[in-house]
Parts: sequence; structure tokens; C-alpha cells
Amino acid sequence: MPPPSRRQRLLVLLFTLALGALLFLWQLGSTGLVDETPPLFAAAARAMAETGDWLIPRVNGLPRYDKPPLVYWLMGLVYALPGQAEWNPLGTWAAALPAALASIGVMLALADTLLLWPQPGLARNADLASKPQRLAEQGSPTAPGACSWLITPLTAALSFALGPLVLLWGRVPVSDALFSALLAGALLLCWRRYADRRQAWWMPWALLGLAMLTKGPVALVLLALTLLLFGWLQHDLAGLLRRLRPLPGLLLSLLVALPWYGLALLREGRPFWDSFFGYHNLQRFTSVVNHHLQPWWYFLPVLLIAALPATPLLLLALVRALAPLRLAPWTLQPLPAATSLARFAACWLLMVLAFFTLAATKLPSYWLPATPAAALLVALVIQAGPADPAVEGGGTGTAIEAGTEGGVGGRVGVVARAPLAWPDRWAWRLTLLLTLVLAVVFLLAPLWVPLIADPELPTLPAELLAGGRLLLAGLLWALAALLGWLAALRRAPLRLLALQLPLVLFVPTALLPSWSLGDRLRGLPVRQLAAHIQATERPGAGCEPLAMVGILKPSLHYYSRRLVIYEGIEPEGLVNLAERLRRERRLGQRPSPPAATPTVLVVIDRTTAASPFWQGLEPLELSRAGLYRLWRLDRRRLETRAAELRAAGHGPTWEQPRPERY
Repeated sequence: MPPPSRRQRLLVLLFTLALGALLFLWQLGSTGLVDETPPLFAAAARAMAETGDWLIPRVNGLPRYDKPPLVYWLMGLVYALPGQAEWNPLGTWAAALPAALASIGVMLALADTLLLWPQPGLARNADLASKPQRLAEQGSPTAPGACSWLITPLTAALSFALGPLVLLWGRVPVSDALFSALLAGALLLCWRRYADRRQAWWMPWALLGLAMLTKGPVALVLLALTLLLFGWLQHDLAGLLRRLRPLPGLLLSLLVALPWYGLALLREGRPFWDSFFGYHNLQRFTSVVNHHLQPWWYFLPVLLIAALPATPLLLLALVRALAPLRLAPWTLQPLPAATSLARFAACWLLMVLAFFTLAATKLPSYWLPATPAAALLVALVIQAGPADPAVEGGGTGTAIEAGTEGGVGGRVGVVARAPLAWPDRWAWRLTLLLTLVLAVVFLLAPLWVPLIADPELPTLPAELLAGGRLLLAGLLWALAALLGWLAALRRAPLRLLALQLPLVLFVPTALLPSWSLGDRLRGLPVRQLAAHIQATERPGAGCEPLAMVGILKPSLHYYSRRLVIYEGIEPEGLVNLAERLRRERRLGQRPSPPAATPTVLVVIDRTTAASPFWQGLEPLELSRAGLYRLWRLDRRRLETRAAELRAAGHGPTWEQPRPERY
């Protein structure tokens, strides 16, 4: 049977695009920026568009050296479009659009790769995986049929998009989704070049340069480790390198990325070198920064959670793809290049796991680069199953003949399929069970939602239950389990697709409304105070300085368009505030004595305001929203209280180095 036609391929890609738009673009601008990191990215990008300085990102009057500028540039290009107040009032469209489009791009890349290079299903045992020559002669018992060639690309795209981490970071305006997409594109193009020498050798290296311009040299490290492991297991490292042409390729990557690094170093000098390379790259890998201490096995549960509900399928796929390693790896037979995608994906996932396990600083978002590989493995392990007529009825099925070189899979033979192995049955049953368990968790929401106790979200439990969102979520997950069970009587890939489609509906009907509720309860109060601050200006008094103490929300800076002095809940925070008003100088802020600017606007949360050292200052309360109060505070009283705290041993700390300050 021939591979999919151009028309079939286009239809699958268009359907994938429509699903991606529903998952990542629907209601993208309906909620505000989520504290704390997204407003920093958004503010820096907006500042680039407004000031015309596209070299160094700046937030709140300070340079932001944590990431290279590509994500800021993409956000800034959207911020530069006219009419922001009408179509982008909350800033989310411009800030989150790169992450959303990057996630959709990965969906399309996964689907397109599997459409052009249909893969045999993952071998059912180590013997099959280690004897490609016999498979070439007899046909693969796990090769896809015509239906699989069209459904498997879609299931791979949805396995990626419906992952909990991807659903979250695909809508959050930070650099992680863009970096993961560019790295995924570079790795997929490397494999495509290996599978077909007619593919352009320079394309993966160009994307690698863009990935290095998004998050730094970690992109090169992950790509190199993946290629080395894959080439070693294939016993074809030399052939892989010949096709990829790493020396001119790496030169191309450096030509894309290095000009910005050189210009930034030339302008900023030692502070840029120490912060970007020293702190945000080397120190994050070798030591724990910003209190992100986690055990060495941290990414193992992250791997399990990130693949829900298909975690059993992913584990089975990893065992299948790596089963030959139970033998001596140097005795493995290389897989045909055009059918080695599962092995490549396993190497990809393992290298992300190994690298970030070795890193001292660990965050859930570090797992994002592995999610496309996990999606490929899930789609390929489910590709052949019990419901294929060839399996259940003992008839015939299709198989990709090994040893082909071309771009779209090669010749197809008709062979007898083996009966389904017990691991396949149990992996699918456990997947259905996990889906059903999650459905029950949602349906039992009245029992556990009232236990949520967050002072910033006091009405969240009642509003969640009143809206019926969790009940709808439970019904959709139960429907997914039911359809997955019923579809198991059909072709194998169809059962996974049947399970996935109700989960696609879960996103716009239950997940996004719950997200909007959280934004209204947590983010709206800060936006309301920001609007009041913009409207508050004393005639003839100039611009009062603005501070936020206690709970620190960078969104106040973004939405107020004002420089904000941020200080914590400790007594030193009050002392720092008094000194910084008199002494600190940054872009947009000039130090001044109380005689020059006698008052300061302070946004303070309820808990911090109740602290003894904030009592008795006689502030004028201008507004309140949620937990927060907007005070106008006499600086002379602030100075007096700061002197008392210094005498009690609470000295200023604001001049100490703080790489994460904003």
C-alpha cells in the first residue's frame, strides 16, 4: 500500500493546525499575565518596542540578562503593532503568542515527520529490535497499515499538545516553549537528514542557532548529546556526522547566535558576562540557585506526570526502544535509517533526562524539551494493536521494508502479524484506568476543593464548584476512557485518538474557564490597583515614587507602566525602602530626599500591613482590591521608623548582589 498522498498529508496537517489553534490560541488574550516571571518578559519586550533599543532587554529600570533576546524580539514585534489598547488590553496576546505558535509548530513538525516517514511500530521484544535484517526479509510484525499512516501523526501531535506541561507553558509568555520548539525542530531535521540525504543539511543548524539565541548554549549541548548517543547505538556515528556536516553546520549556528552575544558583551561588559554565563548558565547547572533545590530523582516523577494519561504507554515505549541495551550495546544491529525514529526519540528523551538530572537547579519546565520525544514514543508504541484485523483475525497486515533510503518510507510488503503481547494489553488497560481515575478525581471535586486554602483566592473553592467546570471536566475524562475502551475494538491508533479527542474539548470547556477564574481572583486586584495608580497624580507634586512590599507582583510594574521598588515582608524591607528612595539610581528613577518628594505610594498586602513595624505610620489609604491596599505614605514617618529598625539591628540589605532582582 502506498504512503499517504499529498492531499491526505495536507488534510492531516490542516486538522492538526485546527486542533493546535483550539488548544493554544483560543481565548489567549482573555486573561492577564501570570505573576511572577511572565510580566518580566512582557515588560522587557514592550520596552524594546517602545524605546527602539532591541539589544538588551530591560525591566523596571534594570537590564535583564537571564535569557538571550529572541523571545523578547518576537514579543516586541507584536507589541509594535498599533491599536494595542483595543485588541491586546491585557498584554497577553503579544506576550504569549510566540509560545502558542511554537507549540503549534511542534505539533505540525511531529505530524509531518510521521507522514513523510511512516514508522514500524515499536518492536515487541528485544529479539525483534536487535534483528533488523530478519525484519527486512520477513516484514515487521508491528508495521503500520494505511489507517495508521494517517492516524499516528495526529496521535503524536495530540500526545505532545495534551501533556500537562505543554498545555501550561504553551500559553505562558516565557522562553521555555519557544526554546523547546526550536530544539525539537533542530533534532527532527537532523533525523530527517539522516533518513534522507536529499533533505537540506543546513536547516537543523539554523534552528539550533535560533535555539541558542533563545536560551543559550544548553541547546548545543542537548543536541550534541542526543546525536552522539544515537550514532553510537546505530553503529553509524561517522555516517550520521557525514550527513549532518557538523563543522559547517556549527559555524552556521554560531553565525546566527554569536553577533548578539558579542554586541551585548561589548556594550554591557563584565556584568553581562557574570550574570548570563556565570549565574544563569554555569551556576544554575553546578549549584542550586533561587531555592530550586530538588532530589536527584526529581525528573522521574515529572516524566510520569508530564505524559498523563498515557504514562504506561510511554514507559512501555521506552522499554521497547531501549530493550537491546539489556544486551551489550556494541552488539546491536543498526536500524534502517528511515525507520529509526523511535530509537532517535528514546535517545533524545534520555539525554534531556540525564543532563537536567545532573544539573543542581531543577525546575519542571526543564522537562519541556523532552515532551516531543515522549509524544513520538507514545504514538509509535500504540501504532500496532489488538484491534487490527490482521492481529485479531490472523490475517495479513502491512510492513515497511527495512533498508529503504528515500524520504517517504519505502516499499511496503504484506506479512502476517503476530498476536498482541501482554505488555501492550496491560499498558493500554492502565492508560484507561488512569484516565478513569482522573475522571473520578474531577467528579469528586466537592470533597476536596473546599480544602483549598489560599489567602489570595478566598472564594476560589465556592466559585469552582458553582461554575460546574470540574463536573464537566470529570464527564469529559470519563467519556475519553469510554471511547478509548470502545475504540480498542478497532485499529490500534484509533483507540488513542478516541481517548484524546474528548480531552481536546476539555481544554476550552473546563480548563480555560478555570484559568480565567484564577486570573480574576488573583490577577485582577493588581490590575485594578495599577489602573488607580495611573489615575493618581497629585497636582504640582510630580510623579510620586511607587513601591510594593510583602507579596511581590511584577505585573504591577507592567500594568501601571511605572517603576516599582520591590521589597519583602521582613523588617529589612522597610529599611531598604527608605534608603532606596534616597540613594538608589536606576533608569527611570532618581534618588531624592523627603523634602523633594514628601510622599510615596505603597502597595501592601493585608498580612504585611499587619506586621508591627508597619503599624502606626498613619498612611492614607487610597484604594483596596483583594488582599492589597494602596497607601500614600509620609516619607518622614518612614525615615523615622527605618531609623528605629536600624537601631534594633535590622540593617539595609539592598546593596547586596541579587542576580534575580527586578
